[in-house]
Amino acid sequence: MHYTPATVQLLSTEGKIVTSDAAAEYLPYIEQLSDEQLRDFHRNMVVMRMIDLDAANLQRQGQLAMWIPSLGQEAAQVGSGFAARPQDHLFPAYREHAVARIRGVDPIKLIALLRGLSHGGWDPKENGNFHLYTLVIGSQTLHATGFAMGIQLDGATGTGNLDTDEAVMVYFGDGATSQGDVSEALVFAASYQTPEVFFLQNNHWAISVPVTRQSRTPLYLRPSGFGIPSVQIDGNDVLASYAVTRANLDATRSGDGPRFIEALTYRMGAHTTSDDPTKYRKSEELEFWTAADPISRFEAYLRSRGEGDGFFAEVATEGADAASDIRRRIHDLGTPSVSSMFAHVYSEPHPVMDAQLAWLEAYEASFAGTEGGHA
Repeated sequence: MHYTPATVQLLSTEGKIVTSDAAAEYLPYIEQLSDEQLRDFHRNMVVMRMIDLDAANLQRQGQLAMWIPSLGQEAAQVGSGFAARPQDHLFPAYREHAVARIRGVDPIKLIALLRGLSHGGWDPKENGNFHLYTLVIGSQTLHATGFAMGIQLDGATGTGNLDTDEAVMVYFGDGATSQGDVSEALVFAASYQTPEVFFLQNNHWAISVPVTRQSRTPLYLRPSGFGIPSVQIDGNDVLASYAVTRANLDATRSGDGPRFIEALTYRMGAHTTSDDPTKYRKSEELEFWTAADPISRFEAYLRSRGEGDGFFAEVATEGADAASDIRRRIHDLGTPSVSSMFAHVYSEPHPVMDAQLAWLEAYEASFAGTEGGHA
């Protein structure tokens, strides 16, 4: 499934502004962006890609239990991430590394999580209201919808003030649309008219299952059955991702009910580092999406605006330094204490957890003094 006649695109694959009827509604959002904001779009896409690539290498070298690549999906994430206002709450799946960085999450926290050193990763209140990664497919849509119902009941939205009214955005993939949790979230969002944007990153593959097998119709049509307005965008176009997301977030925070965005993008690499996409994908498909690469497309656009070699060299250096910094700091993460796995199961001390910790400590102590540390 490539682009469709309904796909909103503001930047062509050659890096030129599109002036179609579908684009006209959103071009004013782009015209309001400063040169520095446009540079930030490019900077974040490039830096996160370089961190992403190095993290995959770290996993191959035994430094991570797993890595979840976001290669190729940078525009969908960076555009939507910058479209959110500071007061908004964002609920990720597990691949939204660029959004996490934009909202203030240090990438080393993503590394710690996937190294097996953290049960949660970060405090959302201290990281731009960016909530925790969720490995249970689709469950974050219910978390987001419940949270959106909460801010609605608190009167924190729908007052008409775009600078203070809150909204919620939840990220999920095409595979998650086959989960019951997503349909249930859409039901409650429509019923309660929550201030919420469902942001679907359709990267075309749920591990080895193509989206064409999951859905016989484009996924952006599915929300209409729930009474939720939707739009399909070119997810490799950072300008479309930004403008359409900003428009829909501001509509939902103003009391217009939930919205749904399907961003057509592509997972250029593996689903995770335990996957081999060459076993199930055709090279022709990869070639199509490589030609639509979000970073090279946006670089062409910036160059047409007069951006010179110096800026792109500076960004490349920044990306290399960021990746090198992650590689250096990973060795300083240390090992968590054994007791930490029992510390946050319940909000208060619990006798069962205390008993399990005592058993484990006694079990490990039983090996003391044995040859090589083993019985």
